[in-house]
Amino acid sequence: MDANETRYDRGPQLAPPGMGEDAYLRTPDPHLAAYADQFLDELASSPTYRPTVGCIIPAYNEAETIAGVLDSLLQQTRLPDVIHLIVNNTSDDSVEIASHYAGPHTRTTELGEQNTIIYVHDIGKNPDKKVGALNYGYSLVEHMDYVLGVDGDTTPEPDAVEHLVNEIASDDRIGGISAIYSIDDSAIDGPVAKFLIAGQRAQFSAFNMQNMLKGRNMAVLGGQFSIFATQALRDVLRDSHQRTPWVNDSEVEDSLLSLQIKSAGYLTKISARARAHVGGMTTLRSLDAQQVKWNFGAIDLMWPGQRGDTKGQPFHPNLRLRWFEHMSMVINMTTRLMFFLLLFGALSIHAFVFRAWWLVPPAAAVWLNFRVAHSMEFRNRRDYLFALLVFPAELYMLIRMGHFVRAWLKFFSRQQTDNWAAQAKAERGKGTAWLYPFAALAVFFAGAAVGWRFVPIQTRSDILAVGWPILGVITILQTCWMIMKAMKRYRGFKA
Repeated sequence: MDANETRYDRGPQLAPPGMGEDAYLRTPDPHLAAYADQFLDELASSPTYRPTVGCIIPAYNEAETIAGVLDSLLQQTRLPDVIHLIVNNTSDDSVEIASHYAGPHTRTTELGEQNTIIYVHDIGKNPDKKVGALNYGYSLVEHMDYVLGVDGDTTPEPDAVEHLVNEIASDDRIGGISAIYSIDDSAIDGPVAKFLIAGQRAQFSAFNMQNMLKGRNMAVLGGQFSIFATQALRDVLRDSHQRTPWVNDSEVEDSLLSLQIKSAGYLTKISARARAHVGGMTTLRSLDAQQVKWNFGAIDLMWPGQRGDTKGQPFHPNLRLRWFEHMSMVINMTTRLMFFLLLFGALSIHAFVFRAWWLVPPAAAVWLNFRVAHSMEFRNRRDYLFALLVFPAELYMLIRMGHFVRAWLKFFSRQQTDNWAAQAKAERGKGTAWLYPFAALAVFFAGAAVGWRFVPIQTRSDILAVGWPILGVITILQTCWMIMKAMKRYRGFKA
């Protein structure tokens, strides 16, 4: 072999005397060292794959919010590759306002030059409403890697899309990721609206933290701001024999799709960092309609044999948390009703005796509510007052109980009502169904008071003697549970 010829097949080499084999093997080959800098430069300049993201926004009468939503999407550090706004059944200026955003947009960020195109589609009368708009949008972006669903009143933080894409692209097992939801209360006016928004913020915070602490597993990929792997949606279509990812025979289309994604073998997660501000309900009427719709849809999925597409799986992993939530609500209702009834009964026969330990359960509740408020990323003074003053949180819980009862009664009555239409009607300030729980509660207590007067005094005493210990046992168990939840470490998560 010529002395100047490069030898490529070196074969096994022995380390020189005095040099360890490991050190010898790490010594750069003099024939390759000259190309190291060139190799690194070419590697750095080689193109990397950038997953594509198609954003779909179903919009119904969103004239007041749609500009803010589009502005927030155009300010993202990672722009979606395309944004399709699907306007349906609208009677306001949503299309006219959104049309000013139509066309290509360019923005330069730390990730480089970002480009996107906004398309505005007015599909007119759409009998399937939001579901129809979502499926229409899906047909336009199903060739992309990921689908980003955004509600017409949801504004994400500037880095939300970047975090969602990075998280879902990091693990092929993930079928969808939901953002961390909260409500921006900076522009809320009026005492009732501020109270209701504070309650909803606390409700979102508790729900978010609960999911984060369970391995960031998310039972419901809320349609407000969630990203889906297109392959996971294709698998849902195949396994469920559906033509479209979202179906129109469910009150909670996002819960059903989340369940189907989980059944297809994928993970459903809540993001660790992506945040979005959703539209809140500022009246008792609109809050009632929204919560009844959510609860009714959850019951429809939970109850055995209700739906063929859930295969009668009431204890599906994505539904266990729902059952737990509903059982917790039953316990909350039981303790409060028993306390007020027993308190009234004791006062009526002058047998009431205050016990200092009765202050322990409210103290535990305040501690838990305070921790929920303190865990919020965008907490403010109202969040702390809501938790510490006791009365606001307790009143909001009573309101939620009314929604809970209304949903179950509606389910068992087999009423064929359009809960989407009921919510839209309530948001326009129409409808009186929200008053039913308050009226029913007043009638219940009035009837109990009248009936109590006809009960013999010895029987009243016996009832109280049995009722208070039962309430005490339930309350002790409930208090222990609250203390355990309040003592949990949040491991750096922020709701």
